[in-house]
Amino acid sequence: MMERAGWQNFWQSVTGSLEREDEPLREAAVREVREETGLDAERYSLLDWGISNRFEIFNKHRSRYAPGVTHNLEHVFSMQVPQPLEVTLNPAEHLSHRWLPYREAAALTISWTNRDAILALPRRDRGTSWERERVPE
Repeated sequence: MMERAGWQNFWQSVTGSLEREDEPLREAAVREVREETGLDAERYSLLDWGISNRFEIFNKHRSRYAPGVTHNLEHVFSMQVPQPLEVTLNPAEHLSHRWLPYREAAALTISWTNRDAILALPRRDRGTSWERERVPE
Protein backbone atom coordinates (compact mmCIF):
# COMPACT_ATOMS: atom_id res chain seq x y z
CA MET A 1 0.00 0.00 0.00
CA MET A 2 1.20 3.49 -0.81
CA GLU A 3 0.29 6.76 0.87
CA ARG A 4 -0.73 9.32 -1.72
CA ALA A 5 1.20 12.61 -1.87
CA GLY A 6 -1.11 15.59 -1.47
CA TRP A 7 -3.68 13.59 0.49
CA GLN A 8 -2.39 12.63 3.91
CA ASN A 9 -3.52 9.20 5.11
CA PHE A 10 -4.99 8.23 1.73
CA TRP A 11 -3.59 4.76 1.06
CA GLN A 12 -4.00 2.77 -2.14
CA SER A 13 -2.41 0.03 -4.15
CA VAL A 14 -0.89 0.78 -7.56
CA THR A 15 -3.31 2.75 -9.72
CA GLY A 16 -2.94 4.70 -12.91
CA SER A 17 -4.27 5.84 -16.23
CA LEU A 18 -3.83 4.99 -19.86
CA GLU A 19 -1.27 7.19 -21.59
CA ARG A 20 -3.34 7.08 -24.77
CA GLU A 21 -6.75 5.62 -25.61
CA ASP A 22 -5.28 2.73 -27.61
CA GLU A 23 -2.70 1.70 -24.98
CA PRO A 24 -3.23 -2.00 -24.21
CA LEU A 25 -4.41 -2.53 -20.62
CA ARG A 26 -1.61 -4.95 -19.75
CA GLU A 27 0.99 -2.54 -21.11
CA ALA A 28 -0.50 0.24 -18.97
CA ALA A 29 -0.45 -1.99 -15.87
CA VAL A 30 3.22 -2.90 -16.41
CA ARG A 31 4.10 0.77 -16.93
CA GLU A 32 2.18 1.94 -13.83
CA VAL A 33 3.79 -0.70 -11.60
CA ARG A 34 7.22 0.45 -12.81
CA GLU A 35 6.41 4.18 -12.44
CA GLU A 36 4.88 3.85 -8.97
CA THR A 37 7.11 1.20 -7.38
CA GLY A 38 10.20 0.75 -9.52
CA LEU A 39 9.30 -2.95 -9.90
CA ASP A 40 9.36 -4.72 -13.26
CA ALA A 41 5.96 -6.41 -13.59
CA GLU A 42 7.29 -8.47 -16.51
CA ARG A 43 9.39 -10.44 -13.98
CA TYR A 44 6.40 -11.50 -11.88
CA SER A 45 2.98 -13.03 -12.30
CA LEU A 46 0.76 -10.15 -13.49
CA LEU A 47 -2.84 -11.27 -13.80
CA ASP A 48 -5.63 -9.42 -15.62
CA TRP A 49 -8.80 -10.27 -13.69
CA GLY A 50 -11.08 -9.27 -16.55
CA ILE A 51 -12.99 -7.04 -14.12
CA SER A 52 -13.81 -3.38 -14.66
CA ASN A 53 -15.26 -1.00 -12.07
CA ARG A 54 -16.92 2.33 -12.78
CA PHE A 55 -16.62 4.73 -9.86
CA GLU A 56 -17.13 8.38 -9.02
CA ILE A 57 -13.88 10.33 -8.94
CA PHE A 58 -13.15 11.92 -5.56
CA ASN A 59 -13.81 15.68 -5.80
CA LYS A 60 -10.24 16.29 -4.64
CA HIS A 61 -8.91 14.62 -7.83
CA ARG A 62 -11.36 15.89 -10.46
CA SER A 63 -9.01 18.69 -11.53
CA ARG A 64 -6.79 16.00 -13.10
CA TYR A 65 -9.55 15.20 -15.61
CA ALA A 66 -11.25 17.05 -18.42
CA PRO A 67 -14.05 19.42 -17.38
CA GLY A 68 -17.27 17.56 -16.64
CA VAL A 69 -15.61 14.16 -16.11
CA THR A 70 -16.98 12.76 -12.84
CA HIS A 71 -16.52 8.99 -13.20
CA ASN A 72 -13.67 6.69 -14.08
CA LEU A 73 -13.42 3.12 -15.36
CA GLU A 74 -10.70 0.99 -13.82
CA HIS A 75 -9.46 -2.45 -14.78
CA VAL A 76 -8.28 -4.82 -12.05
CA PHE A 77 -4.90 -6.56 -12.17
CA SER A 78 -2.85 -8.25 -9.48
CA MET A 79 0.83 -9.12 -9.27
CA GLN A 80 2.29 -11.86 -7.13
CA VAL A 81 5.82 -11.40 -5.80
CA PRO A 82 7.86 -14.02 -3.90
CA GLN A 83 8.43 -11.76 -0.85
CA PRO A 84 8.20 -8.09 0.12
CA LEU A 85 10.53 -6.31 -2.31
CA GLU A 86 12.33 -2.99 -2.12
CA VAL A 87 10.10 -0.30 -3.60
CA THR A 88 11.19 2.99 -5.13
CA LEU A 89 8.40 5.54 -4.84
CA ASN A 90 7.94 8.64 -6.97
CA PRO A 91 7.82 11.34 -4.24
CA ALA A 92 5.53 13.47 -6.41
CA GLU A 93 2.92 10.68 -6.22
CA HIS A 94 3.47 8.80 -2.95
CA LEU A 95 4.98 9.55 0.45
CA SER A 96 5.50 6.08 1.90
CA HIS A 97 4.64 2.43 1.41
CA ARG A 98 3.83 -0.66 3.49
CA TRP A 99 3.71 -4.35 2.67
CA LEU A 100 0.67 -5.62 4.58
CA PRO A 101 -1.46 -8.74 4.92
CA TYR A 102 -4.42 -8.33 2.58
CA ARG A 103 -7.04 -7.72 5.29
CA GLU A 104 -4.98 -4.91 6.83
CA ALA A 105 -4.37 -3.41 3.37
CA ALA A 106 -8.09 -3.48 2.57
CA ALA A 107 -8.93 -1.79 5.88
CA LEU A 108 -6.41 0.98 5.19
CA THR A 109 -7.92 2.29 1.95
CA ILE A 110 -11.04 4.43 1.60
CA SER A 111 -11.50 3.44 -2.04
CA TRP A 112 -14.26 0.82 -2.26
CA THR A 113 -12.94 -0.56 -5.55
CA ASN A 114 -9.43 -0.89 -4.17
CA ARG A 115 -10.77 -2.50 -0.97
CA ASP A 116 -12.94 -4.99 -2.85
CA ALA A 117 -10.09 -6.04 -5.15
CA ILE A 118 -7.74 -6.53 -2.20
CA LEU A 119 -10.31 -8.61 -0.33
CA ALA A 120 -10.78 -10.78 -3.43
CA LEU A 121 -7.06 -11.64 -3.64
CA PRO A 122 -7.37 -15.00 -1.82
CA ARG A 123 -9.91 -16.15 -4.39
CA ARG A 124 -7.40 -15.33 -7.17
CA ASP A 125 -4.50 -17.18 -5.58
CA ARG A 126 -3.69 -18.71 -2.25
CA GLY A 127 -1.27 -15.96 -1.28
CA THR A 128 2.48 -15.76 -1.36
CA SER A 129 4.87 -17.84 0.69
CA TRP A 130 5.52 -14.86 2.99
CA GLU A 131 1.86 -14.14 3.73
CA ARG A 132 -0.55 -17.06 3.89
CA GLU A 133 -3.77 -16.58 5.78
CA ARG A 134 -6.41 -19.22 6.17
CA VAL A 135 -9.24 -18.22 3.88
CA PRO A 136 -12.70 -19.74 4.28
CA GLU A 137 -13.86 -21.58 1.17
